Amino acid sequence: MPAPSPSRSVALDRSRHAAPQVFERLRDLILSLEMAPGTVLSRADLAAHFGLSQTPVRDALIKLGEEGLVDIFPQHATVVSRIDAAAAVQAQFLRRSIEAEVVLTLTGHADALLLSQLRAQIDVQTALMGSTAYLEFIAADRAFHRLMYVAAGVPDLFDLVRKHSGHVDRLRMLNLPTLGKQRAIVRDHRRIVDAIASGDAEAAQTSLRDHLSGTLGQIDAIRLAHPDYFTA
Repeated sequence: MPAPSPSRSVALDRSRHAAPQVFERLRDLILSLEMAPGTVLSRADLAAHFGLSQTPVRDALIKLGEEGLVDIFPQHATVVSRIDAAAAVQAQFLRRSIEAEVVLTLTGHADALLLSQLRAQIDVQTALMGSTAYLEFIAADRAFHRLMYVAAGVPDLFDLVRKHSGHVDRLRMLNLPTLGKQRAIVRDHRRIVDAIASGDAEAAQTSLRDHLSGTLGQIDAIRLAHPDYFTA
């Protein structure tokens, strides 16, 4: 899919710095695959699209480059990066390691409010299963996991994991339209919450690890279906 058209500008919140907003908008477009791997990003066109000078656009692109979501070729072009399977594996290793400790911390100590909030996000995802509202499904998934980080007292680690998860997030986006994948996510979330509520640390960690291994276990099939999206 092409980059945003410069023919119409996008209104930004003028009470906030522009670069972070451009970064967030572009990041969302990349992770949702509305901006496909290989898309060439013109700094001038993006500046026109957002109604800005090129400086905040440049700063946003640099930050996207730091997350591995774009490849910047000085004096040449900036291109949405292709999915790097090796980077995805490392990012998921980081996430599994941290979240295993998060659910261990919560096991046996989660209050009724947290359990209710987690189950509410599961209900949202259940209602969205089978629809094409993939971004809403992912938002509920993200909210589910962030609730656990906050309850465990480590919200900054959620931001750290998210910063490194761009390749994994795009893999999941390619896989999510499969109804079986949506059902597996909801099932895993229920198992995690039930284990936390019952104080079963081993079951909580096992369910969590199984949950986070699902997409990577299908990476060969995803690559076969979308070869142009991946690095060689």
